Amino acid sequence: MRTPFHYQERVPADDATALKQRLDTGDSKLAWDAHYGYLPAVLEAFNIDPATQMLVFSKTSLQLHRISPDNPRAIYFSDDVYVGWVPGGDVVEISAVDPELGAIFYTIDQDPNTPAKLLRDKGQCLTCHASSRTQGVPGHLVRSVFSDSRGQPILGSGTFTTDHTSPFNERWGGWYVTGTHGEMRHMGNVIASSKARPEELDRETGANRQSLDGLVDTSRYLRPTSDIVALMVLEHQTQMHNLIARASYEARHAAHLDGIMNKALDRDPNYQSESTERRIARAGDKLLECLLYSGEFQLTSPVAGSAEFVKSFAAHGPEDSQGRSLRDFDLEHRMFRYPCSYLIYSDAFAQLPQPVRRHVLERLRQVLSGEDQSETFAHLTADDRQAIREILEQTLPGLLAPSGTP
Repeated sequence: MRTPFHYQERVPADDATALKQRLDTGDSKLAWDAHYGYLPAVLEAFNIDPATQMLVFSKTSLQLHRISPDNPRAIYFSDDVYVGWVPGGDVVEISAVDPELGAIFYTIDQDPNTPAKLLRDKGQCLTCHASSRTQGVPGHLVRSVFSDSRGQPILGSGTFTTDHTSPFNERWGGWYVTGTHGEMRHMGNVIASSKARPEELDRETGANRQSLDGLVDTSRYLRPTSDIVALMVLEHQTQMHNLIARASYEARHAAHLDGIMNKALDRDPNYQSESTERRIARAGDKLLECLLYSGEFQLTSPVAGSAEFVKSFAAHGPEDSQGRSLRDFDLEHRMFRYPCSYLIYSDAFAQLPQPVRRHVLERLRQVLSGEDQSETFAHLTADDRQAIREILEQTLPGLLAPSGTP
């Protein structure tokens, strides 16, 4: 019996593959821009707002030889696609989320003399993007590092993989950050002045910067910002995607092993072993914790970033009859007003294997109804649970029915 994954062999069902096929057949073309190359056309093709722009100057990606504090890499994203671009770079980098395979990586050569073509990565990206940092599946991550003046990470001092649970003071080393955050301090906008003691960063210098003037020439980029709120959203979204993929991989692998044993023992083909049930429960529970922002770092000062990004992100909705959305920001005490991830609307979540999807939805129903009052979800007040439940009941009818799936 064949394994259920075949990451390299399968044709992905992601947005980038759909664009690749249109480009290959000539049904679509990407316009060349004299300054940015194919970047603006790529963002338009994926409906990615340039206001999502974030700038990272650490050498922690494919085009590390091009990246430095003077020439940071720009990252843009939607709910399902991530795009990387470096001034003077050889390629535009693209990664997209496949509902079963996880992250799929592509490049487009920055060559005005040849039509744009998406080339799928043959495994090089998985060196970093399929590890414990990505939940052991092909995925995405936001890394915070101690960076020297060239953008080189001082790896001996450790790095952080950050998400919504990360302490503020561990975030965004090697990144530029625009926006205000009061008394809280992060690692962005500064370099390590001492290789012997890189942890002694001058966090004050990098704090509460609304402009990157004096740090980098932003005139070469689509926006003059590296938005703090976009960074916070990116941190959550990347690990949420990874945990969805992890739950999918776990459920399919467990079912594959059950199939082998059921055949060998002449059991009912649909028999599910106790070990499979435990694997599904573990993966599903971890996904649920991320879905409901368990362990989220509590803000001690208000955060304010680009009004353009906040407005654009919130506009994607959907809203309930009271105008409430899972994309409504809080930014005073926590990231979102209603702490349930907007990725519950994603194709990846919708296409989870039924056993793990049923488990997650049943546990979600228990939490939102108040039946589950465990410490893991103690951050959710009764009002939080009611609001989230009402939003989901109107925007995803039937999702929380006791039977599990609508």
